[in-house]
Amino acid sequence: MQTWLETPPGQTLLAWEQAQLDAAVADVFGYHALQLGMPRVFALQANRMPHQWQADRDLASEVQFHCDFEALPFREASLDLVVMPHALEHSLDPHASLREAARVLVPEGRVVICGFNPTSLWGWKQQRERFYERFGMGKLYLPDSGEFLGYWRLRDWLKLLGFEVESSNFGLWQPAHRSEAWLSRMEWMNALGKRYWPILGAAYCVVAVKRVQGMRMISPSWKKVPQRATAPVSVAPRAASPSAQSTSKGN
Repeated sequence: MQTWLETPPGQTLLAWEQAQLDAAVADVFGYHALQLGMPRVFALQANRMPHQWQADRDLASEVQFHCDFEALPFREASLDLVVMPHALEHSLDPHASLREAARVLVPEGRVVICGFNPTSLWGWKQQRERFYERFGMGKLYLPDSGEFLGYWRLRDWLKLLGFEVESSNFGLWQPAHRSEAWLSRMEWMNALGKRYWPILGAAYCVVAVKRVQGMRMISPSWKKVPQRATAPVSVAPRAASPSAQSTSKGN
């Protein structure tokens, strides 16, 4: 992945994701933030939390610490923000990694996920090149970093783990070219794709919030039937009818 980022498509992706991440984390407040994967992307540079960490599973990466994404070294509900740029694609068990992110996040904490969209021009070219690679022909267009996670599948996983999707952004609709000149020449397709086929961008950036349903503790006293008042109540005397008053006067 690090080598591919030096290519023209990698630089194009890097610029788009950096802009998306800066906008996504700028207004997220708290104390502790974590970035998993992609050390070349400074996902937390626009965030103002006092404690920030960068982790990766690749031992050659220059980060604060190395760990498996499926077993994060943080206690439950201890982080306010987790950013995962392509971390699910590099994970041995993407669902377990996402479950770990849900575990370490505090209620109302946010997770930001970036990934390749398999339903895109870049994704389709990757599938075709992977087919040719089996016969010793061609070269993969995107890095061979595992299975790409589709957008709708990711939304289903987030919903099952108690997340609510706050925003979803797609980008890079130009055809999959390897040269910088052709990528720049076809940038006009980004505006067209954003308007007419928004979910077919080559990459996505999803922001989700961890929701925890509130509850109200009750005691066994809620079953008690309210007792009726037993104090005596004074009753006012009823006034006599007009016919009774006239009879008493005649007597």
